[in-house]
Amino acid sequence: MELIVLGVSFTALLLLGVPVAFSIGLASVATILAADLPVAVVFQKMVGGMQVFSFLAIPFFIFAGELMLHGGIADRIVRFANSLCGHIRGGLGMSNVIGCTLFGGVAGSPLADVSAMGSVMIPLMKKEGYDADYAVNVTTHASLVGALMPTSHNLIIFTLATTGIASVSVLTLIVACLIPALILTLCNLAAAYGVAVQRGYPTRGAFVGWAEVARSFAAAIPGLIIILIILVGILSGVFTATESAATAVLWALLITVLVYRSLSWSNFLKACAKACKTTGVVLLLIGISAAFGYFLALYEVPQLTGNLMSAITQTPWVIFLMVNILLFLLGTFLDMAATILICTPIFLPICAQFGMDPAQFGVMMLINCALGLNTPPVGATQFAGCAIGGISISEVMRSIWPFYGALTVALMLVTYVPAFSLWLPGLLLTK
Repeated sequence: MELIVLGVSFTALLLLGVPVAFSIGLASVATILAADLPVAVVFQKMVGGMQVFSFLAIPFFIFAGELMLHGGIADRIVRFANSLCGHIRGGLGMSNVIGCTLFGGVAGSPLADVSAMGSVMIPLMKKEGYDADYAVNVTTHASLVGALMPTSHNLIIFTLATTGIASVSVLTLIVACLIPALILTLCNLAAAYGVAVQRGYPTRGAFVGWAEVARSFAAAIPGLIIILIILVGILSGVFTATESAATAVLWALLITVLVYRSLSWSNFLKACAKACKTTGVVLLLIGISAAFGYFLALYEVPQLTGNLMSAITQTPWVIFLMVNILLFLLGTFLDMAATILICTPIFLPICAQFGMDPAQFGVMMLINCALGLNTPPVGATQFAGCAIGGISISEVMRSIWPFYGALTVALMLVTYVPAFSLWLPGLLLTK
């Protein structure tokens, strides 16, 4: 009965448009009352869920991304990407993909990626004769790679969601995401080029030369080097994931203030305010999801879900496909952090039972959640891209399928070819 109250109340609140965090909290309170337990249990679980030292990495990564967003990093990355492939048919689209990927590595946030790169590239592409729906789709899909980058705070959230279920270190997940991020980028490039050829977009001038490519790359290096600092620092043992996040903030300040000199005081205050707001939302979700997760474990939801799936089939590839479909559907109306926190305790044990490594599951989860960011009704990146492009979501959805298809190919490769996620961690992290 309590499990029914939990599921029905949570679903009903979401359908009524109640924010996810409050839906989770109110559903937890309703379950407590139905079970005749003290309401204080909810708050104890919330406080306990947030009192984790590793969570310090989350506000640091968020703040670093906001500093990069407001500090003029995007313009230099755009210049480099355009010099590299702007001359190819559909070159601005491919430049957009490369630029979004690079900025995603710096900011670690798909939404920040769309906001920064979209505000530069979408108007430019429209001015050069590209359709608005193409410009928006290229930008929003390329930005999703940021969810897999070393600076993504969602990596931290996933590793903490696995506590008590599996042992996945932040370093292992960061390294496991590198090749899938490359695969996602290649799929986005293929989709951008294919649609450009199909629509007959023209080439845009001649190649500017390798000297110009080198100059634009040199201008972008100070901002991009943060990815290298994080990877090398953690791999070498110089600092932990939390310390790497603090280092990212310091480096972002040094680059935007002293090197580029592009971070004004007003933009610094905007970055601080946005980082505080985002951190508060994320930590609230984490705390409330800890209470929600307590009920999921108490009423054996993972075991019941696993038994249901096992009753349907015992074939691993079918189980993985079912999990992917469920994650995608849930990601269409849940925030990325909420999806990770709610679904990891349910689906990770099921996939592990059928032979999937927890790190591989983490990559699969992140890609599914990223796809949800670009799907109505809660697709935050799609809303942002459409607002910048001045186009309706319905128009964008009509031409979204080549890009969706490309990312689905990447998702299937990650799901069914473990080496894409596990080869690099096995190579670099084997003692």
